Amino acid sequence: MPHTHSAEKRHRQNEKRRLHNRAIKKAIKVQIKTFLTVVQDGTPEAAAAELQRTVRKLDKAAAKRVVHPNLAARKKSQLARLANAKKAQGTAPAPAKS
Repeated sequence: MPHTHSAEKRHRQNEKRRLHNRAIKKAIKVQIKTFLTVVQDGTPEAAAAELQRTVRKLDKAAAKRVVHPNLAARKKSQLARLANAKKAQGTAPAPAKS
């Protein structure tokens, strides 16, 4: 336990920030899972819209240094690749049955 008043205050601030950061990280994880289910089951347009929401959350968290900016960039790249694959799959003609 902290001994000085300033150390007590710092402890309170750190605890508050920790809980806030955990909430943001959890929201990002939930958003990514939502995006993945839309990519799997939804249309390419829905996947693009969900990607936009996910990228926005990642960018905000990276700007506030809740997550490392490189992590946000990496996740955005991975998710964009999935969305582009879904779009390419959706626009490709159906294979002809012989």
